[in-house]
Amino acid sequence: MKELTIPVQESGERIDALLARSGFTRSAAARLIGEGKVRRNGKSVKKSDPVQEGDIITVETEDAPAPTETRPENIPLDVVFEDADVIVVNKPRGMVVHPAPGHADGTLVNALLYHCGDSLSGIGGALRPGIVHRLDRDTSGLIIAAKNDAAHLALSAQLSDRSLSRIYEAVVRGGFREERGTVDAPIGRHPTDRKRMAVTEKNARRAVTHWEVIARYSGYTHVRCILETGRTHQIRVHMAHIGHPLLGDTVYGGKPDKGLEGQCLHARELKFIHPRTGESVLLRSELPDYFREVLSRLGPPIG
Repeated sequence: MKELTIPVQESGERIDALLARSGFTRSAAARLIGEGKVRRNGKSVKKSDPVQEGDIITVETEDAPAPTETRPENIPLDVVFEDADVIVVNKPRGMVVHPAPGHADGTLVNALLYHCGDSLSGIGGALRPGIVHRLDRDTSGLIIAAKNDAAHLALSAQLSDRSLSRIYEAVVRGGFREERGTVDAPIGRHPTDRKRMAVTEKNARRAVTHWEVIARYSGYTHVRCILETGRTHQIRVHMAHIGHPLLGDTVYGGKPDKGLEGQCLHARELKFIHPRTGESVLLRSELPDYFREVLSRLGPPIG
């Protein structure tokens, strides 16, 4: 009997769908769940249960799903922090985090495999070694990966209990009368478009985003977004929900921008407890060129 551990990087997905995406057939996933051999954070589950980012799924199985090989690629990385346990990279916009249909190579995982060799956690499986959380392809900024299983489990637990914190900056459409606010609205899969997320009560999880105005422009606002929870596309969905979609995010109602494909969103700050030393680590990255160019095109700040 083997025990397979699957960390969760996306929220709102059904647990049977997660297992299917991890290499199990749907029938095998249903059987394992029905036999009580699948647990989320140590507790039994139903196949329709949604998972949330930071969950640890354990599966008792005779055979782990067949891995798919991901090859190392010599892709330059902007490494912000690295030691024997973790590596933090400043991801450029346009880079996919891990291999997926349509993106078999050129991903952050391909680059990490070349840079780190065999020293990446195996918990994420062959397609996601070391990956603790995700950033969308067109979101730039700080992302952390684990170099061993102990670090991976510790960081996943921090995602779950919110001791791993992430702060983003974005440019959104429209202006705010207030200086700051909070969006507390549940997020789940869109009822008709499974590739999108939405504010909904159906199969949703609580989602909380705090926002602050950094600068105001004519028709736009530069904001800071602080995640209290970590749902898929959370900032993009929440900002659109309150009538301020991200600049360039045409998926969620943002205005197309010449020279900008995808949302103007940057993971600016990352704070976590080091899994070995127990010390707090705070990392920041500068705004990338594309983000500064967007701000310059908006003209001088108002007020």
